[in-house]
Amino acid sequence: MDPLHIIKKYAPPGSLTFEMLVEHSSMVREKALVAADSVRHMQPDIAFIIEASLLHDIGIVLVNEPRLDCRGDRPYICHGYLGRRLLEKEGYPRHALVCERHIGTGLTVQDIMAQDLPLPKRDMQPRSLEEKIICYANKFFSKRTGQLTTENSLAEVRSEMEKFGQDRLKAFDALHALFSKKPSPEKVRKQGM
Repeated sequence: MDPLHIIKKYAPPGSLTFEMLVEHSSMVREKALVAADSVRHMQPDIAFIIEASLLHDIGIVLVNEPRLDCRGDRPYICHGYLGRRLLEKEGYPRHALVCERHIGTGLTVQDIMAQDLPLPKRDMQPRSLEEKIICYANKFFSKRTGQLTTENSLAEVRSEMEKFGQDRLKAFDALHALFSKKPSPEKVRKQGM
């Protein structure tokens, strides 16, 4: 699979949408690879992480977000499940789930209903290790012009997550605890790293 081929199919090269997708997703990919390295003992699928990180936001091509030059007819919050639909049509159901499950720290049916979000009423929380890695990495980068390559600090990410409630902050903190661990020197020696 060639993620760039899929992106080019939906966002013309040279367009602001294409540039934002590629730049943002590349930054997420690099952060995801660092997170994956911190849990290599859990054997994350690195090839999948590379592909899915590059495609996690493909659904923005179907939303209405003028700042990203996206001229669809749905609100931005819909880009996750719309990306899922798009990648399922392309024949990539596993990658599609990453699209749907990377919003915030994942969305529960209760979140969707309590906030009256225009989303399908289903659980959209990351489940697989790879989904969690990409969801986590995504929190550190925005799609704001001029800030695509600037990594948000942990304090900035936590502050943003806290705006959505203590349960979302706790979910992020759990991901951070998992993916920010450095292996002990003894473990490094044993694994021959």
